[in-house]
Amino acid sequence: MSSLDLDAFLRDGFVRLDAAFPRALADEARALLWRDTGCDPDDPRTWRAPVVRLGMYPRPPFVAAANTPALHGAFDALVGPGRWLPCASMGTFVVRFPSDQVPDDTGWHVDPSFGYDDPDFLRWRVNVTSRGRALLMLFLFSDVDERCAPTRIRVGSHLPIARSLAPAGDAGLSLGEIVAGALADTEGCAEALAVGEAGTVYLCHPFLVHAAQSMPAADPGHPRFLAQPPLLPRVPMTRGGPSPVEAAIRRALGA
Repeated sequence: MSSLDLDAFLRDGFVRLDAAFPRALADEARALLWRDTGCDPDDPRTWRAPVVRLGMYPRPPFVAAANTPALHGAFDALVGPGRWLPCASMGTFVVRFPSDQVPDDTGWHVDPSFGYDDPDFLRWRVNVTSRGRALLMLFLFSDVDERCAPTRIRVGSHLPIARSLAPAGDAGLSLGEIVAGALADTEGCAEALAVGEAGTVYLCHPFLVHAAQSMPAADPGHPRFLAQPPLLPRVPMTRGGPSPVEAAIRRALGA
């Protein structure tokens, strides 16, 4: 990754990595995902729900897609060599279909990274050192343009979120507290869309604010296949660490 990419990551909170994994792997994985949706890719009448969520995928095409040389090099650049764990599965898939139904998952948020033992997801937590998460990642397993319900991103929102988290210390804030309070500080951020060809990956700061959107049936794109696996840290993240992820936190706090 070039120094310009790292500068963009510090400033914007994300970088887009084109051709991060081969299209052939995306096609192979997507065929398996279509089968698991219970839908027929050639019959839109079977696309009955606006969103289908699919579970963990540790099978070879998914693991291979998450562990290409390009991605490992990017992980080294953003988190640091030896400071992250290789992805052993692709995590949850979100498949979006054109629909007149409005899904209930389109609110702006930050992905929590610990406290998962609580049954209420709004109590899951984030802290200023990003305990439990080195990167938020968006893997595109289908071509995604503006008509295909691309994920919305608030550019630079990781910086005000870091400032909101700092006073809470190691305990951090719950997702509910962030939604009710800290998100207001990101409302003035410019908005970007996570578009690209299959094989594109967006590597995002863990504090980046983002949101899903619906795909209207009146002007539909094709179904969108997206994975959101976290990159897990091998060693705890800190405010004073050497990586760009940690440097962004220091920048937000004025250090």
